[in-house]
Amino acid sequence: MTEVKISHERSGGCYGVRRVWPDVIDAGYQVGRERIARIMRAAGIRGEVPKKRRPRDTGERPVHPLADNVLSRDFTADAPNRRWVADFTHVWTQEGWLYVATILDLYSRRIVGWSMKANMTAELVMDALQMAIWRRGLPKELLHHSDQGSQYTSESFQRMLKDLGIKCSLSRRGECHDNAVMESFYGSMKTEKLFREQYKTRHEAKAAVFDYIEGFYNPHRRHSTLGNISPAAYEKMALRA
Repeated sequence: MTEVKISHERSGGCYGVRRVWPDVIDAGYQVGRERIARIMRAAGIRGEVPKKRRPRDTGERPVHPLADNVLSRDFTADAPNRRWVADFTHVWTQEGWLYVATILDLYSRRIVGWSMKANMTAELVMDALQMAIWRRGLPKELLHHSDQGSQYTSESFQRMLKDLGIKCSLSRRGECHDNAVMESFYGSMKTEKLFREQYKTRHEAKAAVFDYIEGFYNPHRRHSTLGNISPAAYEKMALRA
């Protein structure tokens, strides 16, 4: 079936039957999940399981945490722009590392801000936050959660949060599961896009990250947490409710 191939290829070859099946249904075909599974097996089509890895941060951190773990692994939000989680990762190119910082809205799992630079600095994460504010406005009663990386605990970033009236939440040291949703996003992006390609330049890597976030993840990638629809579709549906 052509729609199976289209769905799988649009996902960069990562979709399995769980996400291909609703794509085929949305295309107008009345077909069962088991039939889609048989078609994919016959064609040698299968999804891939994300691999999770973390960047290394050798910057200085305060001896005592600057904020409590307010989020406390409650990865839910009852409205947009109430709870954002943030982190950054790295992409290898022949020019060297490209660092990618992102901010995700827990309500819709949408990436609302991102930044890419050659250096792992506070400016990297500040630019991601600035983009999120520019796109979503300055929300009231917003919680920003991240790990205790030196970029997020820096004086400049903490001052930015304070000036914007944003409450800070920090993961406990060494507890990556305190920011599991952000970790999951990076695992998906790397497996579904970045690990499949090699980049000669940082410019090429930046284009790949942009294509994944704005061309696939936000508008199309299905999430079981959202009822197997995309972040953009979930927000659109919520507006109609």
